[in-house]
Amino acid sequence: MSFSAPPALPSAPPQRPSWWRRVLEPLRNILRQGLTPPQLALTVALGVPLGLVPILGITTVLATFAAVRLRLNVAALLIISHLMSPLQLLVLIPLLRWGARLLGNGQGPELTMGQLRTLFSHDWSSALSLLWRAGAGAVLLWGALSIPLGLLLYFGLKPVFRRLLARQAATPA
Repeated sequence: MSFSAPPALPSAPPQRPSWWRRVLEPLRNILRQGLTPPQLALTVALGVPLGLVPILGITTVLATFAAVRLRLNVAALLIISHLMSPLQLLVLIPLLRWGARLLGNGQGPELTMGQLRTLFSHDWSSALSLLWRAGAGAVLLWGALSIPLGLLLYFGLKPVFRRLLARQAATPA
């Protein structure tokens, strides 16, 4: 009497980590929606700089306006711009410091937490003036840096997305 091995059960697909399901799966779904490589490259090229704007809370408004105006996928642009939030927080303080130097002409108090605390406790108008100059200078610096960044991303990613979409079309679903 011979015993045979039981039939193999179909294996379940591997469980993906939560970041994969929350970040990469939506991006893959967007790639499947029929956007052209230039549209995808423009979406990333706008989403990255818009996600780094040094004014907290304005990212969603700017990204939505840009996507609607340029007829891009709003969800894709919002996902990409909001993925930049950790980096936005990292560059916010240096941009504010450089912005204060840029528009302060090297005069006035330095933008530090101690200096701001002292200014707010003694002279509100000087503190608000310093914060206003720092914010305006940070926006000017962001604007000057985001243009080359956006162009670099757009022209660098267009061929990448062409190859990626060609490979995706070549493999059966």
